[in-house]
Amino acid sequence: MKNLRDFTLEELEVLIKDLSEPIYRARQIFHWITCKLAKNFQEMTDLPKVLRYKLSENFSLSLPEVIEVKEDADKTIKLGLLLEDKEIIETVIIPEKDHYTLCVSTQVGCAMGCKFCLTGKLGFRRNLKVYEIISQVVWAKKILKERKTNLPLRNIVFMGMGEPLANLKNLIKSLKILAHPWGFNFSRKRLTVSTVGLVKEIEILGKEFPVALAVSLHAPTDEIRKTIMPIAHKYSINEILQAIKKFPRIKNGRITIEYLLLKGITDTTFCAKKLVELFKGLPIKINLIPFNPHPELPFERPSDKNIEEFQKFLLSHKILTTVRKSKGLGICAACGQLGAELIKNSFPNSVNKKTAVRTS
Repeated sequence: MKNLRDFTLEELEVLIKDLSEPIYRARQIFHWITCKLAKNFQEMTDLPKVLRYKLSENFSLSLPEVIEVKEDADKTIKLGLLLEDKEIIETVIIPEKDHYTLCVSTQVGCAMGCKFCLTGKLGFRRNLKVYEIISQVVWAKKILKERKTNLPLRNIVFMGMGEPLANLKNLIKSLKILAHPWGFNFSRKRLTVSTVGLVKEIEILGKEFPVALAVSLHAPTDEIRKTIMPIAHKYSINEILQAIKKFPRIKNGRITIEYLLLKGITDTTFCAKKLVELFKGLPIKINLIPFNPHPELPFERPSDKNIEEFQKFLLSHKILTTVRKSKGLGICAACGQLGAELIKNSFPNSVNKKTAVRTS
């Protein structure tokens, strides 16, 4: 059966019309499966019983099964979700000062193969369906509600497993559902899509449904980038820059340039100078990401002194620069670490539910 979380409000209106029901029923259903986090049709008490029966006989509201909940000392929460075909994804709830941010996955595994990313070592399995993307938001909201936190889930970042723009059709549809005022009602500036730089897809996203954009550049020259990111063999930094310049800025916001600091590779004075040459005068923000070490990866984290000096150099040239604080390191939930624990089991097609871990 089709999962109704795959439907936009407009598609629900067509469905309701086909069922010979009043059009406003679509808005009620949409509200139930977004804002009210309904798990089944019987919860929809303002719908006629006959309609609830029709829906339950022909459609699903199933959610992926939560097979693992891990919480780090810094209050970061990682969820392991078992999909209907027994594949597994991870999503991360990140605590901020006055809100939560959810890091959402868009694929099972990833085809980009970035040398510094554990998820890339998993390889690519498949794209996530719309309802599988939306379900991560539903589960995050449910868990925060259970914990009775007073802080809202305000930001969604598509920075989990996979390359979001490689699943463009389902990504855009998910964004429309998340941003709809009758649904989750997330501000577009609070929806951030991260990409390694798929130029054509950046252009399409900008035309069809622009949101906040973050580009994982991670190196200031094509030569360095090619050694750590296979996608650099397809798209040059200049092509990415041209796509960035054309991309619509949400409420005059800045496009984020994500830059990974790898000891002796991307943290040098040469690299800092090249970044200034690339971005001086452009409405961007550089987010420095110190590498999160892992035994599976052959890189090192720069010293705190080098990180600070790198940031100061960029700031001295009037380039807005922040340093990302790594959260969830203790549970392999930090940037580039999703899927780390799956690697130990050679990324199985199925899991033994008896051995699935649920901790908090």
